Amino acid sequence: MSARRRPKREPAGGALRVYRAKRDFKLTAEPRGGRRRAQGWSFVVQRHHARRLHYDFRLELDGVLKSWAVTKEPSRDPADKRLAVRTEDHPLDYGRFEGTIPKGQYGAGRVKIWDHGEWQPLEDPRDGLKKGKLAFVLNGRRMKGGWALVRLRAGPRETRENWLLVKMRDGAARASPDD
Repeated sequence: MSARRRPKREPAGGALRVYRAKRDFKLTAEPRGGRRRAQGWSFVVQRHHARRLHYDFRLELDGVLKSWAVTKEPSRDPADKRLAVRTEDHPLDYGRFEGTIPKGQYGAGRVKIWDHGEWQPLEDPRDGLKKGKLAFVLNGRRMKGGWALVRLRAGPRETRENWLLVKMRDGAARASPDD
């Protein structure tokens, strides 16, 4: 099975049920998501000034954006691992969203695109998500080269799905995140 399967259409609702349940689209400008052709292998990182500043990391797969909230700015230093908490799938349209989510709404605060581009899975991405290790190459303005998402073992009372976002050692790696 090839990791580069043909993109599917965006799901009509099942995969986005949780996303839509958390939002009142009469109050927020966030995209509701509809039926449109998947573009392929896009990724986006959005700087999100909510209760706490974080970065929303999103990979297009199977007609949705698989999403993680990364606690700090992604680092090009392989020694700097970033906690990435899995969140609900987002519609493909969210990859172009910038704006302010109003107070009282889920994720209230400013959202701005920090980086975007294409990603290339190094193995079957669906298997990687199931197994807890997803390796890929990014081609963005800021994030380039090999990266991995690695799921952490859940504790007995853990309610979140915690992962680490890690830069692989390659030509795009930097010893300092400020380079």
